[in-house]
Amino acid sequence: MIIRESEEAFVMTTQDDHAHFSEEVARGFREEWFLDGKYKDDCLLAIQEHDRSWIRLDAMPIWNDRSNVPFSFIDYPVLPKLVLYQIGVDETEEMSRYAAMLCSMHYASFFQSDQDSRQEAELAFYQRELARQDRLKEKLNYPDEQIIARHFQLLQLCDDISLYVCMNPEGVSKEEEHPWFRKGFSSLVDGQKFSAVWISDHEVRLTPQLFAQEWTAVLRTKHVPKKRIKEVGVHEAYQESGWTELKVTFV
Repeated sequence: MIIRESEEAFVMTTQDDHAHFSEEVARGFREEWFLDGKYKDDCLLAIQEHDRSWIRLDAMPIWNDRSNVPFSFIDYPVLPKLVLYQIGVDETEEMSRYAAMLCSMHYASFFQSDQDSRQEAELAFYQRELARQDRLKEKLNYPDEQIIARHFQLLQLCDDISLYVCMNPEGVSKEEEHPWFRKGFSSLVDGQKFSAVWISDHEVRLTPQLFAQEWTAVLRTKHVPKKRIKEVGVHEAYQESGWTELKVTFV
């Protein structure tokens, strides 16, 4: 779950909704960003399904007693995530080997640094996903590594763009953004850094330009009242809260 706190509510976005928004964003990119049309649809599928692993976890939000907020993707316990990460990539592999390879690369990237400080379960997961990637590349007859690298970079960029929208209030100033994004996105495309800024309550400007034309995507989320959480708990409060849709135009 992606959590943003306001004065009276927690704005809660499932990882799956965030991923579908990511894919909507990617559909507006200029064709040349994908380099080769052969695997474009599989790349878009990977972007759409890159957080499929969270569907079961997000179905029942749980409360973090230490922080006094709902658990988010940032602080959710590691071991349950590892189990569901593997299941999510397994399910994606049933749809597309190429998409599963990109999703596997995405999850493996969480654990490739600081190997000495990793738990045994994290290292085992990382090694399994590297083996999966090798197996899938062999079955796909070793696609061009440059194409794979570009599509992986686009997946991570779309992830960042969507997180930017999810984790910042609409229309927020650059100085008041979530600190992750004030200096641009961490993801790079061929060494090129991107940044975003809200220019109104429904418009975001991305730099450098990615889109062929002005492009609109819709994010589904819930505003869960803090008062109701105290009364019935976070899971029930989340279940009874209605969905809201935010239309974001990239200019």
